[in-house]
Amino acid sequence: MKYSLFGESHGPAIGIVLTGVPSGLALDMDFIRAEMARRAPGSSPLATARREKDAVRIVSGAFEGRACGTPLCGLIENTDTRSRDYAATRHLARPGHADFAAHLRYRGFEDYRGGGHFSGRLTAPLVFAGAVAKLALKERGIEVYARIKEVAGVEDIPLDLARPDVEALASAGRKAFAVIDDARGEAMQKAILDARAEGDSVGGVIECFAFGIPAGLGGPDFDDNIETAIARHVFAVPAVKGLLFGAGFGFSAMRGSEANDAFLPGEPVRTRTNHNGGVNGGIANGMPVVFSVVVKPTPSIAKEQDTVDMRTGEAAKLAITGRHDPCILPRAVPVIEAACALALSDIPGVLS
Repeated sequence: MKYSLFGESHGPAIGIVLTGVPSGLALDMDFIRAEMARRAPGSSPLATARREKDAVRIVSGAFEGRACGTPLCGLIENTDTRSRDYAATRHLARPGHADFAAHLRYRGFEDYRGGGHFSGRLTAPLVFAGAVAKLALKERGIEVYARIKEVAGVEDIPLDLARPDVEALASAGRKAFAVIDDARGEAMQKAILDARAEGDSVGGVIECFAFGIPAGLGGPDFDDNIETAIARHVFAVPAVKGLLFGAGFGFSAMRGSEANDAFLPGEPVRTRTNHNGGVNGGIANGMPVVFSVVVKPTPSIAKEQDTVDMRTGEAAKLAITGRHDPCILPRAVPVIEAACALALSDIPGVLS
């Protein structure tokens, strides 16, 4: 299953074309709408005030509630754009954004409004495609859940990577703020609001689990390596700047005797720990596949910053106005789940 995104933040619509969808797959629109609502803006003081319904209109690839197997296209109209917020900064490179790099790449013809094609707005159709992928994976016994692990240095309770509480993860995903421990979640939300009050923003970490991936699925090469597939899809999500599997950078402080996941006899064979995140040699070993992503602080902040005028190359000052999330993480949880589901759906043998 592969996808292609199209549209811009302040254009008439955004959307996605998804190929490789199994023919006959039931497209549960109630589930798809619920997934879209998890990411939709305008519902919380922790998010941008931009209000978009994010209603998906399927314009091809479906008939009588099921996927045809031909390219599936989902279209989402932009209904609450306010392009005037960006007029004054048309030629000023916003620090942390793709403005300068896109200006060089597209020779000044890029749509600058709201970040254009580089906006987090483009994650809405990604969530739609991820919902379709989740429906296909569920038919094969594979489910994906994520939670907010850390915001601004405040951490949710740790989980056993080998035997995590699946119901607690599923429950977290149904919350407005996707944590397991609500008290720690409140501390995270306070840190977000404190940053917003100061005209600033914060980042954090999202942890994602995939359950039910058959042992032996995947491969060592680029096209079928589970870690490679997940990395490729996750790094296509705006603001993601780091990725680790299992213990990740924690391996640097371990000895081999601690890092190795000891095998336990049984049917099926499992491991005592899951430091390797359920993958060895690019192949699933039967344990939960688990990874964490670092999401950087929202680059659009009200504090004055140094920049350059892209027309002249001269120094300039910039204070960004408009409607922006002080922290991307609360709305990014379903996006990371979508990226994981799409990555798994792209691995040979998963959907066939």
